[in-house]
Amino acid sequence: MLGLKNRPMVKLLEDLKFFLEKIDHFRDQLLFVFIKKFWPEKILPNHLSWLRIFVGAGLFVFLFFGVESKLLIISLFVFGALTDLLDGSVARFFKEETKFGAFLDPLADRILLAPIAFYSLFFEYKTLLFALIAMETINALTSSYLHSKNIFVQTNIFGKTKMVLQSFVFVVILVIWPNPLSGFFIDVLWVSAIFVVLSIFTTLNDPVNKNLIKEYAKNKNI
Repeated sequence: MLGLKNRPMVKLLEDLKFFLEKIDHFRDQLLFVFIKKFWPEKILPNHLSWLRIFVGAGLFVFLFFGVESKLLIISLFVFGALTDLLDGSVARFFKEETKFGAFLDPLADRILLAPIAFYSLFFEYKTLLFALIAMETINALTSSYLHSKNIFVQTNIFGKTKMVLQSFVFVVILVIWPNPLSGFFIDVLWVSAIFVVLSIFTTLNDPVNKNLIKEYAKNKNI
């Protein structure tokens, strides 16, 4: 944990976390109204995550093998982003949050975003691209480490915010491509990398996770 000298920073992070969670809760309440009236119960949250994976794979094929329909690519990406908007809320509404779902959801996010990130950032913004890859790799390894100890880890609010920021920027990239991206949107992607760091920090310093890790280590030594 951060020391006493960093209490103002801890307070700032706590306030930011509280603010973002309030927005996320409000979003859930709005979506619950839609889900309650219209959502078919046979479509499970994991179905949406699998759809996002197929969309990401499709985007990879289209972007790197010469499909030039901008409308098709934008529509696919927006559809994939909408599945991310919905799957968590559907899981919470129907109380279907599972360990596998917690693993599948962020994996699907990465597969959706990766083709756009490589396609748009590789030539002009290599440092940014590699920073995003490095942060996501560390994040994925952290989650895998916790899952290997049977610790149920859901995407926290900083991870969700990262996904929103990156989805927003990549939609803009697809719309204006091949025109150059303004510095504002590059800055937003750098901010999203900071949110990945905050997500990792929050996950590792969560008291519940820390206690479960200690309990797991204790049981292994028995």
